[in-house]
Amino acid sequence: MRERTGLIPLSVAADRIGHAAMRCAGLLAQMASQGRPVDRCGTGPVAEVYPAASLKCWGLPWRGYKQPPNAQPLGTLVDDLLAAVPWLDLGPYEGLCRTSHDAVDSVIAALTAKAAAQGLTKQPDEKREKAACTEGWIALPTTPLSHLT
Repeated sequence: MRERTGLIPLSVAADRIGHAAMRCAGLLAQMASQGRPVDRCGTGPVAEVYPAASLKCWGLPWRGYKQPPNAQPLGTLVDDLLAAVPWLDLGPYEGLCRTSHDAVDSVIAALTAKAAAQGLTKQPDEKREKAACTEGWIALPTTPLSHLT
């Protein structure tokens, strides 16, 4: 992540991510108990994402859209996103995406998960694979948004 984007992911001990990390751990444990594969290396049915890093990889505005007042940066980001992915239809949620960075992050997370499912994200190299399988691997897109189908 740092090498590719210059961004440093938040620690799970950080103020606003701790609860989400705990919830994710519970969901992954539930999946495993149901016999569903849990792969933290980025090749299984679950993808760990960092929306700002995905935006940066895709050349879209990745800073400032979470700062209040955020209406203008969010609107620009939504416009840029819709231009980059013409098949994306936000439907009745477009207005929400223009006013809520959480809604935009959900869309970016879904697009990143789609990229991961299509094999369009960076995979850990041999040197990092063992740590990634234990600690997790953040999916970073390797192609433009227009390559998603």
